[in-house]
Amino acid sequence: MITHFYTASSLDGFIATPEHSLDWLLKQDFDLQGPMAYPDFITRMGALAMGASTYEWILRQQESWEYTQPAWVFTHRDLPVIDGADLRFARGPVADVFGDIADAAGDKDIWVVGGGDLAGQFADAGLLDEVWVQFAPVTLGSGRPLLPRALDLELLEVARNRDFVCAHHRVLKDR
Repeated sequence: MITHFYTASSLDGFIATPEHSLDWLLKQDFDLQGPMAYPDFITRMGALAMGASTYEWILRQQESWEYTQPAWVFTHRDLPVIDGADLRFARGPVADVFGDIADAAGDKDIWVVGGGDLAGQFADAGLLDEVWVQFAPVTLGSGRPLLPRALDLELLEVARNRDFVCAHHRVLKDR
């Protein structure tokens, strides 16, 4: 089992605007069948972990819950529940919940969805294995950082998906 942080970023290292907007990303041209594309990636995931901001963005942007995997939402506040979604709301350190997430994933992997801070918390706990970033041809100047932590990474793969430069890394934990 591998824990992945799979996301898109502006060229200057932001995953969202200061207001948590992804409008800059949604207007980009990408190929859902191209290298490192989402449809192939999601089939390998058995469980998801996301922060409250990502969950709230999904609530605002999507008409229905598209995930079939169980999802843990890390939050310090009460959030609405989506009927029919397999959601578990968690408070506290990711390490305290990781065993449950791993058990739910079964023989599949875990996806840390959205927020760089949550991915950083997984990394701090030694629980983040890979980082996948699709770099869009845009700069934001400010916003929510890709990863607000120092990490040592090993490049595993690079590809081009239309205008995106895609990079797949392994987290080096013993440096």
